[in-house]
Amino acid sequence: MPPLDMRAVVYDRTGERPVLTRIAMPECPPDGALVRVEATGVCRSDWHAWRGHDPVVLPHVPGHEYAGVVAEVGPEVRGFAPGDRVTAPFVNGCGRCEWCRSGQAQVCPDQTQPGFTHQGSFAEYVVVRAADTNLVAIPAGVDAVAAASLGCRFATAYRAVTAHGQVGEGTEVAVFGCGGVGLSAVMIATALGATVTAVDVSPAALERARALGAAHTVDARDADTEEAVGRATGGGAHVTIDAIGSAATAQTAIRSLRRRGTHVQIGLMFGDDESASVPWGRVIAWELEIIGSHGMPGADYPALLDLVRDGRLRPDLLLGSVVDLEGAIDALVAMDDPQSSSGIVVARVDAVTTTSSKEHA
Repeated sequence: MPPLDMRAVVYDRTGERPVLTRIAMPECPPDGALVRVEATGVCRSDWHAWRGHDPVVLPHVPGHEYAGVVAEVGPEVRGFAPGDRVTAPFVNGCGRCEWCRSGQAQVCPDQTQPGFTHQGSFAEYVVVRAADTNLVAIPAGVDAVAAASLGCRFATAYRAVTAHGQVGEGTEVAVFGCGGVGLSAVMIATALGATVTAVDVSPAALERARALGAAHTVDARDADTEEAVGRATGGGAHVTIDAIGSAATAQTAIRSLRRRGTHVQIGLMFGDDESASVPWGRVIAWELEIIGSHGMPGADYPALLDLVRDGRLRPDLLLGSVVDLEGAIDALVAMDDPQSSSGIVVARVDAVTTTSSKEHA
């Protein structure tokens, strides 16, 4: 049986430094599972919630990219049992609606998200609701750190590149923004045989993109980006991906497409950018497609995990550091500086740390 309490990273107020403390163990729902967390990623989405950009109930435990072992399942769960090695997408479907039943849980209207709608994975245990829909078995040969590092970065990029971009051999892909999601998209598109042009304002990010497979790079500070992408792709990209979430970037990406091209929007828009205009004249005249991409359902994970297991995809190449739960706090707070990131940070939850004396009910 799981213990009565657990270590967890908690914050009481947005923007206030979280603490590592002990809190009550979450209850396993009838249709869900209690997962003992082995590793959890530290993601910019966690930072957005901590900074108050996404509403969460306080006090709050962040974390939505994790891998671990099933500790307990509810009586309604049929596909998983204690001892199974698992991960899960950051969007958890309800398991009952038409979207979940058709394998599209990422757009479930009753979705839940550990680390946002309820306590997350910066803890020794996390609850996954609708376990039969959302849990994903981790194949032998993929360790917990690798599975956790797929998180929302690799999974989101994988769906954008494959399901939406339908990228394959010979596709010209332009990726705008070479952070975690963008570099994941570069790696995935390259692994699938595409020719990738990476666009960013950071020379270091562009150098990293080239090292991970980008055939061409465009420094958006020094060039007419649309024209530069057109030259690199031989007349415009078949697929463009905005991995930043900026109106200006999205508009430039759309204008960098060739006729009948596809733009995939991964980056979230905030503030005025959320209602920004789109170059509709170009979209209509050139028959362009604009598609939003929101995570990936558990049903699509096996193909991604197979690529990792077979060595065609190397998430470890984006791994910056492996820390403990105290280190996860440091990594989260450091995201106040957008230039501070040195790759994916994964916390080994089973690493021994000293807890704070502060207690939460």
